[in-house]
Parts: sequence; C-alpha cells; structure tokens
Amino acid sequence: MEKRTSFLVEAGAGSGKTHSLITALKQLIASHGVEFLRQHQKVACITYTNVAKDEILSRTDRHPAIFCDTIHGFCWSAIKDFQSQLRAELSTLEKWQERLIESGGVGKRTIDYSLGHRKVTDESISIHHDDVLALFVMLMRFEKFRLILVSRYPVLLIDEYQDANMDFAESLKTHFLGMKCSPLIGFFGDHWQMIYRGVCGKIEHPELHLIKKESNFRSVRPIVDVLNKMRPDLIQKVTDPSAEGFVAVYHSNGWTGERRTGAQWKDDLPADITHEYLQALVKQLAAHGWDFSPEKTKILMLTHNVLAEEQGYRNLAAAFRYNDAFTNKEDPHIAFFVDALEPVCVAYENKRFGEMFAAMGGKNPGIRSHDDKIRWALDMDALMQLRRSGTIGEVIDHLRRTQHPPLPDPVERREKELERLGAEPKFEDESPLETLHKLRGVHYTEVIALDRFLDERTPFSTKHGVKGAEFENVLVVLGRGWNLYNFNQMLEWAPDRFPADKQDTFQRNRNLFYVACSRPKKRLALLFTQKLSSEAMLKLGAWFGEAAMHSFSPTQHGHEK
Repeated sequence: MEKRTSFLVEAGAGSGKTHSLITALKQLIASHGVEFLRQHQKVACITYTNVAKDEILSRTDRHPAIFCDTIHGFCWSAIKDFQSQLRAELSTLEKWQERLIESGGVGKRTIDYSLGHRKVTDESISIHHDDVLALFVMLMRFEKFRLILVSRYPVLLIDEYQDANMDFAESLKTHFLGMKCSPLIGFFGDHWQMIYRGVCGKIEHPELHLIKKESNFRSVRPIVDVLNKMRPDLIQKVTDPSAEGFVAVYHSNGWTGERRTGAQWKDDLPADITHEYLQALVKQLAAHGWDFSPEKTKILMLTHNVLAEEQGYRNLAAAFRYNDAFTNKEDPHIAFFVDALEPVCVAYENKRFGEMFAAMGGKNPGIRSHDDKIRWALDMDALMQLRRSGTIGEVIDHLRRTQHPPLPDPVERREKELERLGAEPKFEDESPLETLHKLRGVHYTEVIALDRFLDERTPFSTKHGVKGAEFENVLVVLGRGWNLYNFNQMLEWAPDRFPADKQDTFQRNRNLFYVACSRPKKRLALLFTQKLSSEAMLKLGAWFGEAAMHSFSPTQHGHEK
C-alpha cells in the first residue's frame, strides 16, 4: 500500500488464490482500516459471483472498511448517484434507442438498477446488467467521475480478474494504470481459467507487478503431474507428495456403430449410446471405490449430448438451435423464468413473502388493501398450479392477464410479435419467434428442471458449474453439442499448433479442459464420447501417461489398453 504499486497475482488452479485475497484484505484492514473509516473510504473487492462475495465478507468479518460486491454491484454503487450523466449516456446505448423513442425519451425519469432487465415506467427506467457495465465505462471517460471514485475506493482488488468484462478491464488499464490520482489495483486470477466469452482474459501492463503462486493445495500428485505437463510454464508443487490418487482416460474409439453428423455433433456417439457409456463407467468406477454422492463426486458434462435427457428438460432444449441460448440464459424468456419467476414462486411456496418481493426488485407492486392481497394470492395460487400442470405458453398467458408478477419488456414484446403472426405463423430461418412458438408448447416442469440444473442442485454440471469448486472425485464427459467446443481439435492443436486466426478458439477449449481437470482432490476420470484422432490420442498419452489410457465399452464391464 505504501509503495502504491498495482499488481497481478497469477495463481494456478488449487494454489490458494482466495486465501491470498483474504490475506491482502486483512492486512489492509489492520494497517489502514481506521484511516479509511475516518476518511469515509473503503477497499473495494470485486468478485465474479454472489457466492464468492458472501465467502469474502464472512472471512473478513464484514468489516466496515471493506466493500465487497459483484462487478455489477460495484459499478452500480459507483454510478448510481450520477443521474444526470446516466440519463444523457443511456440514450446513446444501441439497445435503448428504439425503446426510448417509443417512451418519449429519457426525460427526468430516475435510472434504476433493481430488476436486472430493461423496463420503462412513468417515473423510472430500469436498466439491464449489461447496461450497468456499459455506463460505468462511459463515465470513466470523465476526470471528475474518476476522482470521486478514487476518493471513495483508494484500493480495488479484483477476484477472478480473467472473467471481468472486457471493456471494464480495459477502462481500468487506460484510465488508472500508470496514471496519477489512481487507486492501487490488485488483480487476482488465472488467465488459463478464462472460459467465458466477452471477458478480458490475460491482463498485461508494464505498471503491473507480477506475482506467481506455484503451490497446489488441492490435488494429489497424479493430478498435478497432468496439470504440469499440460502447462509447463507454471509448474506446481504438491503439499503432500505421498498422497495417493487416480487419473484415467476412457475413449469410445472402439465403438463400431454410426456416429452423429452435423457441424456441432460430428463424430459423437448417439445420445442413447452415450447414456449407456456413462452409466456403465459410473458403475465400474463405483465398484473401484468411487462414492458418487453429490458431496463427493461431480460429473462435469462438457457435452450436451445426454445432459438435457438426464436432467428432464429434453423438449425445452430441442426448441433451441444453440444450447447457449438457454444454458447462458441469452433467451429473454429463459432469463425471466430462471432469474425472476422461479425465485418468486419458490419464495411464495415457502411463505417467504419478503424474498418474493425482493425477487421482483424489492417492490410491493399494487398491494394497497386486503382485496389486493386476496387478488394476488388467487393469481399466485393459479400460477403455482400451472407450473406443475401447464405449458410454458399457459404460464405466460396467465402472467400477461394478471401481471402478478409482471413480465419484463423483452418478453412482452416478443409475445406480441408472435401473436401478430396469427394462429398458423410462418417463420424466417432461425427466427427467435419460431423458437418461442416451440417453447410455448413445452411443459413448464421442464423449466423447473432446467432451473434446478443451472442452480447446481444436481450431480451434473456443465462449464457453468466448473469454476471455483473442488470435489474429491471428478468424472468429465467430453463430447460434442456445444458449437464453441471441439476437444479433439484442441488436442490436435496443443500446445501451439493452432492456425493464426484460431488462437481464441484454441484457448477457449484448452482453458475449459484445464479447469475441468483441475477440480478433483483425489480422483480424475475422463470419458470421451467424441471419436479421437491419432494425434489427439498421442497428446492425451503424453499428458496422462500411456498406462492411464483405456478403450472402453458398455458391454465390456471393464476396459482394455
């Protein structure tokens, strides 16, 4: 702090990055906590998830000199008081221009961030998560804003820096690093664990002091050995060299049936055969001592071949051309269901009415009398029944009639567009309205199943459940079905044989593979349902060792080299 030198902690998987971050926060509290409070300042700690935020707050005893929040929460805390500037900048955002024209402009409405989706009322404008980041970046252009920000937060510590929004990270580099009147910035993360799109990844700047953490406190030697062969520029040391472990690669190259075709499915096993492979391997590993309870073992599905079938949302998945539309909640209907409607319904079912209104943005809409309460209760009871017995379309139609809870603008707008097409609509190629038409016929219980899966309440995960967690055992299923991932191709290109214009593609695949392999403490098994080339097999053999390579078949109830 005294030297005011910004720094970058590059910490490999299992190296205790969070511990280092907590230690830094505690040192700042001990040395400058009283001073910060006297000057009405705080250390800002920016996290990627609410789970990480809660952990950091808990481990720093919620000290008043620490402001810890997600990147969206931090940015909103910084910009919310600049209402006149926000009104001016909002109208320049592309996604707001048409909506504001329809609403007669921004006017003197209050800019609000509570619902997380875009909505305009007579008094306020509710902005989207993405708008918060965009507006923060816009305000960073102004010196007055930057000076006020630094006066409030003289220190910024950023957890999982590689996952920070690209424009947000660039604004910090441009306006703060190496500049006078800037905060001390500490970046904590690992660019090899960048697995999302639209994020900054590796950060480099001459004013950043690089600190490498080369210990691995999580995994046993056999797993760390694989990670070191995969990543020789960051060799990790294990804490207990004598601890036993297990690594194995199971491939399906011996299967002689017809594999799937099509760009995102090419050379993968059919869904029913993948299911057989998975069930047989789970049975075999359990016989060799694996405990498949959710507390002990995680099955990471880096494929979407059988995931929807296993989890109970097959028809919902079939409505979408690309899986990311619903797994990343890019579709406005899915985002509304998972982020708003399901939390509202779960809270109502458990009679936690404060949580219910909090899920609606902390408001108590339209309840001013006993009759209003009765109307709400009747509407919510009907909604709860439709969740279990009706279709998605029936649920949406009910909400459009009752407005309890109200639909966000993007959902209402798309419903009206579909309605205008009539009873027998004709669609253009890849039209989102065709997706909505299919989605409306799906039973709503599949939304509940998807929400349960995305909320990590199943033994299965996708890339969304990979980050930050650790388990005693991990079984990784690698196949096709994600249009952005092809692990056979990644293995052929590793470590640096990728085409010049495919570096981002390679790194996205390599990073997800590395993150998945670095989650277990004791046992790691990979199951490839995608056919592997000879080059890919050689690379796996070099990383895992030839003794760990097995040709597997559900009919064998065993394996062979």
